[in-house]
Amino acid sequence: MKLSFAFGALLFGFFYAVVPNAQEGSPSRSNSQGAFELVNHLGKTVTNRDYLGKYMLVYFGYTYCPDVCPIDLQIISEAMDALGEKSKIIQPLFVTVDPERDTVKVMAEYVKHFHPRLIGLTGTKKQVASAMQVYRMKARKYYPPDGDPGEYLVDHSAAIVLIGPDGRGLSLFPHGITADAIVADIKRFIGP
Repeated sequence: MKLSFAFGALLFGFFYAVVPNAQEGSPSRSNSQGAFELVNHLGKTVTNRDYLGKYMLVYFGYTYCPDVCPIDLQIISEAMDALGEKSKIIQPLFVTVDPERDTVKVMAEYVKHFHPRLIGLTGTKKQVASAMQVYRMKARKYYPPDGDPGEYLVDHSAAIVLIGPDGRGLSLFPHGITADAIVADIKRFIGP
């Protein structure tokens, strides 16, 4: 997969920022990179350490998203299906950027519409903001004019992040990528 200069620079910045020890060239399970503490859609508190040893496909979005999030989560689901047995070493994660509305109950209902192994993650505003900062994701509320204040949209980063078993960033997939392209890239790391 060829990257444009701008996307390549973004990707380099992501890995340099998300993985401070990357320049040392020695993966370490003890590094705190990709660190987060959130609550899964079953109500259990989890951290990034719960997923060490597996690859992760991480996506930040929200359940009220009218288009981008369901499309990207469907692409993740298709990629997981296409990987077949190899998908067992990959954990897809959907992290909300809207914890006020995306409660544990809402997330539990929402993830049922996608791959059965997709885990929805929510938490307090502070927990979610911290996870977004670690993954360099942005989000801001948008209130349509003359609309109900409770019916806001959230403008957010739309990218799927592939994290390695050691917690290090491997790939950043833009919105609009195909499941086949994600599968091809994952196979570079896990083999055919």
